[in-house]
Parts: sequence; structure tokens; C-alpha cells
Amino acid sequence: MKILIIEDEKELAQDIKSYLSNESYLCEQASTFQEATEKIHAYSYDCILLDLMLPGGDGLKILENLKSANKQEGIIIISAKNALEDKVNGLQMGADDYLAKPFHHSELAARVYSVIRRKQFDNANVIEQNELQVNLLSRDVRIKGQLVTLTKKEFGLLLLFLGNKNRVISKGALAEHLSGDLADMFDNHDFVYAHVKNLKKKLFEAGCSNYLQTIYGTGYKWEA
Repeated sequence: MKILIIEDEKELAQDIKSYLSNESYLCEQASTFQEATEKIHAYSYDCILLDLMLPGGDGLKILENLKSANKQEGIIIISAKNALEDKVNGLQMGADDYLAKPFHHSELAARVYSVIRRKQFDNANVIEQNELQVNLLSRDVRIKGQLVTLTKKEFGLLLLFLGNKNRVISKGALAEHLSGDLADMFDNHDFVYAHVKNLKKKLFEAGCSNYLQTIYGTGYKWEA
């Protein structure tokens, strides 16, 4: 799962990034209005943490741009501006949640989890497809009741596929999901193939049906 932290307080942004990275999220940062605008137009995220007061512009304008572009990211406003008007405006414009500074790491992580679960998995804590069961809270994957051990990247890929059932996901989108904006630096996407291959192998050997299909020349699709 990939998070964009839009926050101009660098120490706070790094603190959030460190904590959420330990919770197995891939985190990117933007500290100005311009940088944030460029990132949201160039990449996709599972959740965006949005400060309202940014150098160069208003965070609510970024929210407006996201909604105008019909982007589907979950959005949590994090701001020291604790006025009721700001909270109401943000939620009315389409933000999914609002968290006033200062806040505890555990509360932020819970809000992020809740937004992603609500938007991608219909509020479920456990995702099931026939013999496959994924527990989002414990991050367990079981096939016919037997635990399957996945790496963080493999687990993230599995959630990406399950959250986009029956949709073709390009190799470029997978590379971005695995490596964030660093994906632009790679000459090819061989590392995507390696991670997908390992995921398919582990699921198949555990007795899972072949839901993950290769769409040659394009990418991959998880068939529901």
C-alpha cells in the first residue's frame, strides 16, 4: 500500500514516514503545493495525508484538483488548523477523514487503515475468495486454512490485485506500486516480473487456484 505525505514540516513528515514504513506502507513525501501537485498527477496512491497550509498554495485546492480529476485515493486531512469550518469544508469537498495535529502515531495508522479498508475492501477486515483468505489486521494469508508466508512486497502486490479484481494492471503501475517514484529510474520492469512470479509460485504451491493471469504485453489481472 502506497501513501503520499503532503506536509511542509519536514521533521513531522519524516516522523510519519518512519512510523508508517514500519507498518509496511510505501511512503513518499511532498513539502510544497507545487511538488504535491506534480506527484498526484504523475502517480497513484492508496491514501494521501494532506496538510492544509503549504508553501505555494492551499491544501484544499489540491483536494479540489484530486476530485476534479476523479482520482480515487483515500484522503485524510492532517492540519493544525483545527477550526470547524476547515474540517467541514474538507469533508464536503470529498476528504475521507480529518485529523488535527498533534496526534498519536497509532491513531494516524488506524485512520489510514480504515480509509483504505473502506474504499478498497468494503469495510472488511478479512478478504475471502474461495480457498484464499487474507486478514488485513494480522496481515495473514491462508490457503485452505494453511498459513502462507509472503514478503512485504508480495503481500502489498496481493492486496493491490485483490483491490482491483478483474482489472488489468500495467507493469508500469506495478513498478510504481513497488518502488514509488523511484520506478522512473529503472530501465526495465524485470523486478516486477520477479515479484509477481514469486507471489504466484507461493500461492500455487499452497493450493491456490490460478487467479492471477498474465496479460501478455500489458500486465496482469486478478480474476474474481
